[in-house]
Amino acid sequence: MGHRLFVLLAVFCLNLFALSQTVDELVNKNIEAKGGIDKIKAVKTVRMSGRAQFPGGFVAAAGQENMRPNLLRETFSLQGMTAVQAYDGTTGWMIQPFGGKKDPQLMGEDDLRDLLIDADIDGPLVDYKAKGYTVEYMGHDIVDGDDSLRLKVTLKNGDIVYYFLDPDTYLEIRKETQEFIRGSVRENASEMGAYKPVAGVMYPYSISSGPRNDPTSWQTFTIDKIEVNAPLDNADFAVPASLKKEESKK
Repeated sequence: MGHRLFVLLAVFCLNLFALSQTVDELVNKNIEAKGGIDKIKAVKTVRMSGRAQFPGGFVAAAGQENMRPNLLRETFSLQGMTAVQAYDGTTGWMIQPFGGKKDPQLMGEDDLRDLLIDADIDGPLVDYKAKGYTVEYMGHDIVDGDDSLRLKVTLKNGDIVYYFLDPDTYLEIRKETQEFIRGSVRENASEMGAYKPVAGVMYPYSISSGPRNDPTSWQTFTIDKIEVNAPLDNADFAVPASLKKEESKK
């Protein structure tokens, strides 16, 4: 019995080793497909501009700015009004004029969770161990009738991100998120395509996203221009002074 147990344990350990090899192999292939770790790390800022099309057909000018290590600003402009969601590395804030709120507001922890993933300029797969994440290879899956390789990333806060990689290019073609909020699960998904290189790094120029179970309500962000290492101002990400005053009064 002891010998049998030893053999079973050895096989189990070998399987674990093989799976970890597969995970790191796939993560490394994804990083290489994007341009390699050196070119990815050379990106200090990213500015994207384009159009967001929403259900019902209306279109807004949209933009996203990232600054290393984890600053983010997203904007939507329509009919002379601009909505902002931003993260300064510690605090999230927003301006939502379409709901009649033109003054900046602090973002609640629940709303901030989506931004935290977008704020990571390298993406969760790069240096995932150093970030305290775990990655598992979940095997093959189907995306829009095509084969894909599925990776499961568990973040430090317990939320889960699934990445579906194209088996030919190893680039992401789909992402699904599961956020665990006060006993419930919020599930969103994105599909990425039309990749092009900018400064040697591959970026998707088409991103459609929304609730995972309701693709009819998705919005599509079509990117017209991506600028890498353009000078950005820290003040654009910083919490507005009016909010800091509110915080100091509390």
